Amino acid sequence: MHHLEPGFSTSYLVAFAMGLFSALHCLSMCGSIIGSLTLSLRREIRENKYQLIPFVLSYNIGRVASYSVVGYFAGLLHNVLMLPLGEGQGHRILQIVSALIMAGAGLHIAGWFPRFAYIERAGAVIWHRIEPFGRKLVPVETLPQALIFGMIWGWLPCGLVYAALTLAATAGNEIRSTLTMLFFGLGTLPTVIGIGIMTSLMVRLSSLRRFRQVAGISLIVLALLAAFPQINPMVMHNL
Repeated sequence: MHHLEPGFSTSYLVAFAMGLFSALHCLSMCGSIIGSLTLSLRREIRENKYQLIPFVLSYNIGRVASYSVVGYFAGLLHNVLMLPLGEGQGHRILQIVSALIMAGAGLHIAGWFPRFAYIERAGAVIWHRIEPFGRKLVPVETLPQALIFGMIWGWLPCGLVYAALTLAATAGNEIRSTLTMLFFGLGTLPTVIGIGIMTSLMVRLSSLRRFRQVAGISLIVLALLAAFPQINPMVMHNL
């Protein structure tokens, strides 16, 4: 008989959906970065989509790889918290924290909670140490450079990434946490890659108030599913 494992509160599909619904936040946070990177490429690459797309993909493969690495450490955090708090209580605290941050991100995207942006300052110290290495890679000339830049870009302070990390910390172990962040990163790909290919359409969507509200409410719903996995239809069992 199938049962919900206590160490795995939410499915990879929730993380993927969270990445999809973070589209509008990605536009504001990453749009200028991917735009400037595209402009830094040689003109013949920028004007040829078949040459441009591999660079855009390399940026994003590197970014998602960084999310996955940080996801591994989120899994370690889960183990550390379990020691003093116990498996049940520690896991439940992570669930609640994850849901609150995710709901805050949804309210922020919908335009109802602008102060959520303060959460993004949490990673500023690390970012200020890493960012100069990325600056040295610009202008990007080769695909390996694009990949490395993407890995640095993945450390850009972002409240939604932090929300995904708290979600990953509830996954139960390091491998599941890593996969949760991988799926979150994959969910962000359509938007971030689309910025470089369909810029005008993405900008128009981001300016629609109703579209922003729908995306924000969708994230709030995901937060409720993360907080109460027993009602979550996307939860995977016996993993």
